[in-house]
Amino acid sequence: MLNHLKKIILFGIALVSITGFYLSVFAYILPGPYMLKYMIRDLGDAKRLEVTQEVIFYESGSLDGSEGKEIVKYIFPDTFRSDMKYKDKERIHVVSRGEDLIVHEGSIATSPSTWLDIYKDLLLYRSRRLLEEQLLFRRVSTSVVSYGRFEGNAAYVMGATSPDETKPQVWFTLDLLQPYRWILRTRNGRGFGDTLEVRYLNWKEIEENWYPMHIEFYKNNTLVKEINVKNVKVNPSFSKELFNIRRLKSVYR
Repeated sequence: MLNHLKKIILFGIALVSITGFYLSVFAYILPGPYMLKYMIRDLGDAKRLEVTQEVIFYESGSLDGSEGKEIVKYIFPDTFRSDMKYKDKERIHVVSRGEDLIVHEGSIATSPSTWLDIYKDLLLYRSRRLLEEQLLFRRVSTSVVSYGRFEGNAAYVMGATSPDETKPQVWFTLDLLQPYRWILRTRNGRGFGDTLEVRYLNWKEIEENWYPMHIEFYKNNTLVKEINVKNVKVNPSFSKELFNIRRLKSVYR
């Protein structure tokens, strides 16, 4: 009887020790701003990237998608250009130092960019301050960070206390702090509208820089767009005129 009691006590001590160790390891979460700092650092130190990709649009969730071709250019920390050809139409999207311009079929578009364009923000803004500004503009609270689990994988969740997915939030992998989910919520007259989600998948290291080779876009859990990256060039040369919004406005009046 005494030996049995000793075994129970020893088992209890061991269980408490293991639980305490587990909690000590997982109790501390990096503050949001530091998480963004390390995420940016671990993406790599390239000054520029050029990405060639296939874009697939789905209508009403149909698996029959229409394909387009796109070349995106990044000049870090805040300059971007996309040239897309889709259904015999051309679209140019340029972001430079806070300005945003879209040229659609040879004319400057009066409507702003859509949620399908903002996937670039987590990949483009290689300054903690700039990235924080973008996230706060999208109503992601960088001061709230928790642990979450999605499809069996543990992750950091910035912007909400998991499992609450009603708030705008960004999910990061535990190891390299790579973003892999960005959940947005639209608003309407009755409160919240649609749930929009971007998933950054199949991260690949190219010349010591990381980039997601597959990106998915969901509206109310229905796949509406995919990006399949075909090639990534590190530090190519770009003409500055490609990103000159003032010049583009004079060309596409």
